[in-house]
Amino acid sequence: MDKMELLKNTQLFVLDMDGTYYLGDIILEGAREFLDAVKESGRDYLFFTNNSSRSPEDYIRKLAKMNTPITRDQIMTSGDVTARYLLTHYADKTVYLVGTPPLVENFRNAGVKLVEDQQPDIVVVAFDTTLTYEKLSNACTYIRNGALFLATHLDINCPTETGFIPDCGAFCAAISLSTGKQPKYLGKPFTETVDMVLDKTGYPRQTVTFVGDRLYTDVATGVKNGARGVLVLTGETHLEDLEHSEVQPDVVYQSLGEMGQLLRTL
Repeated sequence: MDKMELLKNTQLFVLDMDGTYYLGDIILEGAREFLDAVKESGRDYLFFTNNSSRSPEDYIRKLAKMNTPITRDQIMTSGDVTARYLLTHYADKTVYLVGTPPLVENFRNAGVKLVEDQQPDIVVVAFDTTLTYEKLSNACTYIRNGALFLATHLDINCPTETGFIPDCGAFCAAISLSTGKQPKYLGKPFTETVDMVLDKTGYPRQTVTFVGDRLYTDVATGVKNGARGVLVLTGETHLEDLEHSEVQPDVVYQSLGEMGQLLRTL
């Protein structure tokens, strides 16, 4: 599929955030104009981040400061997908959450039955920037004692302006090494994420394009689940990385800026 054909056939763009729309607190060149081009063409967009350390409301405030006002239905996180999965499949089960205070609040508000000082039915590990040894130890003990092991997403490292810091996948690796148990991951690139996007937006699968700077999460979400996966070269992945990657994007663009410019020519 060529660059123009993909844009023509897309009705919903599901956008990664850090490395795709912004870096730190700076919008990438042309990214804001891409959103304008999407709306002008009668198409739609949705932000989706695997970063479960912050609440959707946090991201709404962050984007507002960057001249990108969005509503709650235009942002989704791996935390949202995980809460939905729990309520769909384990609504009556108790959950020990290794997560930040904003994620704990979101889970409680969603109706997830959280517990702290007792054996839970399920342990959920997220990108917890408030992680303590006590939380890590509790999670391992509960999993050894039979709790189901879930994780919001598989990202090993989180990019920052000064380099990388350990993410949810790194925490899970430590827990798995200690317990011998592997988690079920949610978020991108798994089918639960695509299902939630489709259910919430109503767009047909074949008209949805996932856009991001990571092959194994952003791009894989689309190409492995019957949608489209697009790579932009503004973040983690470089063009030469494609030579050794099992996941291949439908199309590669330099940036959202390039996508916006092309979209305006349709």
